[in-house]
Amino acid sequence: MKNTDRIVQMYDKYIMNTYKRVPLCLEKAKGARVWDIDGKTYLAFFPGWAVSGIGHCHPKVVAAINRQSKKLLHVSNNYYSELQAKLAETIIRNSFPGKVFFGNSGAEANEAAIKLARLYGHKTGRLEVITCLKSFHGRTLAMITATGQDKVKKGFEPLPAGFIHVPFNDLEAIKEAVNEHTVAIMLEPVQCEGGINIARQEYMKNLRRICDEKDLILILDEVQTGMGRAGRMFAYQNYGIVPDIMTLAKSLGGGVPIGACVVRGKFQYILTPGTHASTFGGSPLVCAASLAVFEAIVKENLLQNANRMGRYLRVRLEGLKKKYHFIKEIRTMALIIGVELTVKGEDIYKECLKAGLLINCTQDTVLRIMPPLTVTKKEADRAIAILDKVFSGV
Repeated sequence: MKNTDRIVQMYDKYIMNTYKRVPLCLEKAKGARVWDIDGKTYLAFFPGWAVSGIGHCHPKVVAAINRQSKKLLHVSNNYYSELQAKLAETIIRNSFPGKVFFGNSGAEANEAAIKLARLYGHKTGRLEVITCLKSFHGRTLAMITATGQDKVKKGFEPLPAGFIHVPFNDLEAIKEAVNEHTVAIMLEPVQCEGGINIARQEYMKNLRRICDEKDLILILDEVQTGMGRAGRMFAYQNYGIVPDIMTLAKSLGGGVPIGACVVRGKFQYILTPGTHASTFGGSPLVCAASLAVFEAIVKENLLQNANRMGRYLRVRLEGLKKKYHFIKEIRTMALIIGVELTVKGEDIYKECLKAGLLINCTQDTVLRIMPPLTVTKKEADRAIAILDKVFSGV
């Protein structure tokens, strides 16, 4: 029996079946390379659901975790932690003036944002939040309600009230949805789970204007787009606007669980003691890791690499588009890459897996490709070669 088969049997016996898993058991990883428990090597172009944004086991992150694990793992949030303070300062220095709340995941960060918005609007009875169709904001009850995809909601009714869904990139739909009950507009700059749908410049600028005119809170979910993947530290910086709230997670911790809700202006004072909390949020261990992520991005010029390699991969993928008629469109923002097909993408995803390339398929027909910010030209060429070979068999 292969080692992978043994692990699969243990999962079947002991672990709830809440994920659609492929028979792959990873044992170690480095950068864009991962190895399974049976010794096969893969190229990870969707590393850890985009969590390992600067590559698996980045040396700076590993060193920071090792150092901190020997000193202090957890501090109650009733006390102060130097590393939490330093991380908050670093996030603010790289984004906009404000304050940070730390949790453990993107869903937690988004929950904090919604609770803040509700608390702000409660005194005037403005409790509704507008979100977008095809969005994805997390798996808690509130966040599946905020998510604009019916498939995540089935069987969990009754769902929390107060969310209105409109088409993405449709400014008129936003204008029609805003009413006397609206308190916030929440969206992703790029809908990653929704199929790599990229917000238009004018759309984002007009959302900012509407929120300013009507005293609405603009919440940008940057759980997957933040930390350099969009070619800037945060995707909103590509639009010449500033949100009132930004949520972060995934790549923020370099592989360890952390979420952050970043708030500016008058909204940073809404949450007070007793209104929100997170037992494990912002522990010294995860803050040390996150500070190392920021250090790596800056010192290793990873934003520049993300832009350079994003352009290179787009050119190579456009070449494949000319070769294969079933490639409908290539959508990119630096290293956020979507390849929309006119055929189902699941079999292509599986064949890539067999050939040693880890990518993702979302919305049935969109290949989601998000290599680490450290990706090299050689690794990109290898990924394109595998895609070319798999496409030739379609």
